[in-house]
Amino acid sequence: MTTIKQINELINWTDFSKIEMRVGTIVRAEIFKEAKKPAYKITIDFGNFGIKKTSAQITKLYLPDEIIGKQVIAVVNFPSKQIATIQSECLILGAVNEDEVTLLTTDKPVKNGLRIG
Repeated sequence: MTTIKQINELINWTDFSKIEMRVGTIVRAEIFKEAKKPAYKITIDFGNFGIKKTSAQITKLYLPDEIIGKQVIAVVNFPSKQIATIQSECLILGAVNEDEVTLLTTDKPVKNGLRIG
């Protein structure tokens, strides 16, 4: 028998419209040695919205070299957050399955900076 999980609090259109999800291309990825949990330091090009740095705990499914050039979806309007030795400037989105994260990507190449809606 399938158990139906509860969805978090419902949001309205105004709430959703505040979230800036944009497409960016990963231009650099390296092992984040200073992180508490295994992660990568990642630099993403968002076109007219600039180049932003972040970290991601995606080491179970990806190697740094294989994600360079990959287009990903990220939230770009969170305040910056210090994570170990870097200032995280965005949040890469992914599907979370226990301790594995699969990156959300575009189906076809698109212009960096396009808004997700």
